[in-house]
Amino acid sequence: MNRKPVFQFKDNLASRNRSGLTWRLVFQASTIVGILALTALLFNILNQTFGYTAYEARVDPDSLALNGVSLEEQTKAQLIQVLQTRISSGAFNKLEKDKPFAERSRQEVYDLIYDRVVKYKAVAIWPLWDSLMRPAEIKQTVAQDFPTAKLGFVSWISADFLRRQQSSDPVLAGVRTALLGSLWTIAITILAAFPLGVGAAIYLEEYASDNWLNRLIRTNINNLAGVPSIIYGILGLAIFVRTLEKVTSGALFGFVDPTTANGRTILSAGLTLALLVLPLIIINAQEAIRAVPVSLRRASYGLGATKWQTVWAHVLPNALPGILTGAILAISRAIGETAPLVVIGASTYITFDPNSPFSKFTTLPIQIYQWTSRPQDEFRFLAAAAILVLLALLLSLNAVAVLLRNRFSRRW
Repeated sequence: MNRKPVFQFKDNLASRNRSGLTWRLVFQASTIVGILALTALLFNILNQTFGYTAYEARVDPDSLALNGVSLEEQTKAQLIQVLQTRISSGAFNKLEKDKPFAERSRQEVYDLIYDRVVKYKAVAIWPLWDSLMRPAEIKQTVAQDFPTAKLGFVSWISADFLRRQQSSDPVLAGVRTALLGSLWTIAITILAAFPLGVGAAIYLEEYASDNWLNRLIRTNINNLAGVPSIIYGILGLAIFVRTLEKVTSGALFGFVDPTTANGRTILSAGLTLALLVLPLIIINAQEAIRAVPVSLRRASYGLGATKWQTVWAHVLPNALPGILTGAILAISRAIGETAPLVVIGASTYITFDPNSPFSKFTTLPIQIYQWTSRPQDEFRFLAAAAILVLLALLLSLNAVAVLLRNRFSRRW
């Protein structure tokens, strides 16, 4: 009996096992490196979101009492009176022009007083790690170097941070305007891109014949998915901001004066991002539709269903989980985009909330970029807090999409 093949099999088996173990270790190491990198990123963000802060006020809030009524208890009219007497007439008139005080809430006027009059200033900031490791040294430093400052353990992300508007004073700055701008923009992006993308995928997979034109269309869609986002910004600038200015500014519908119309609005931003994610949605929807078994279609045709009835009642419901997965990836990309929004004219500083698709806007990524580009340390801490807000928004939208995907998931 020839035992040579048996020995060869054993040698090959041992070699394959060693090769499998090597690749397993490589994959484990890759996973560990990814986890460590993510942990370092989150630690860096959290380290700059919390910590001790020493701050001083240019004007003591107690000195702004009016007829014995403290600033916190004053009415809106009294707060306007305090603001008018404490700032120049030119600055007051500019605030009135930006947004009439009759349309501002009491809280907005109150925030303006702290922004323009009180002007808290952070004179020293310590990150979370230093605040936890050497609190006694920090307190001693403040007592020696900043005797008039107040020291407190500050969370830069808070309910007030979400409620406040932008401000040149980092102590009073918030992300409400940017958060609302992001929500408006993403809502328009989803409403425009999702039905168009799914409709295009249905046509290409279920109705389009296999000819040179449709093959060219499919190839171009795949290529468009890799185009840099700033190119889409230039396209949006040419189409939505300039060519369709009367539509995107709202002048065509009577929302603004045609002579002062400006197409750099939320609607332009949402439609530009819709163009950006449209190829991704189409490609993923095509893959999801293609994954539905052909036998399911044949069974439907065998029962006398039409083409559209088969697509609507059988193909789409079974492809929907995959379509939603693609939509999650596409929207995740759109919500963090900055370059195309800069090109079409997103504001870097805006002090009033968007109230329609035709409003001027800013978004969380733009706000984060603007804060990180400033030289003051305080704005880097604000940027870290804004990053957490952006991540929370992204995870919330993804969670909703995952729940919908699981709700409509089917097995066969």
